[in-house]
Amino acid sequence: MTENDSTDSPGNTAGRSQEAAPGGLPDAGTATVDEAVSAVKEVSSEIYRFTGVPGKASEPGPGVSECAGKDPDMYFSVYHPWNFAPTKAADNEAAMENLKKKLNTGGWVTKQLYHDNSPNKSLNLIADNDTKKVSVWIVQYAKRETPSLGITVQSGCYRVPPGETIDHF
Repeated sequence: MTENDSTDSPGNTAGRSQEAAPGGLPDAGTATVDEAVSAVKEVSSEIYRFTGVPGKASEPGPGVSECAGKDPDMYFSVYHPWNFAPTKAADNEAAMENLKKKLNTGGWVTKQLYHDNSPNKSLNLIADNDTKKVSVWIVQYAKRETPSLGITVQSGCYRVPPGETIDHF
C-alpha cells in the first residue's frame, strides 16, 4: 500500500493516473459529447455492479469539462462523481473489498491504494482502464455515521468530431 498525504477529493486527480498526453489527460479519441457521456455512465454502472452488495447510488449525472492546455472548442473530458451507500452499513467494507478485486480484472489496473491524511485516514483506490480510457477514484468513508464510497469516474480527453460542438456542463 502506498502512503499518500493527499486531502484532495475524488475528481481532482482521478484522470491523472493514466499515461497522459500534454494537458494532463490521456487521448480518448473522437466522440460526440453524448457518446462520451454514455460511455462514462456505462463505466459508472460497471463500478456499481463491482461493489457486489445492495445499495443506492446518488443521482447527479456526469459533467463535461475542458481539457487543460487544449482548445475548449475542440477537446473535452467527462467526469462523473457519485456516492454509493450500501443498504447495510456493514456492507461498506465488503463493497470496497469487491472493488479492490474487480478493479484488477477485465482491463482494469489498480494504480494506487493508500490511506489519506484525513482525520479518518480514509482508504483511497485509483484504477485505470486503458482500453476504455477512463480512471476511477474511490474513497471509502468507513467511519462516517452513514458509511459510503465516494466514486469519481474520469474520462480521457476526447476530440469532438468535425461539425459538432461541445456543451460544457
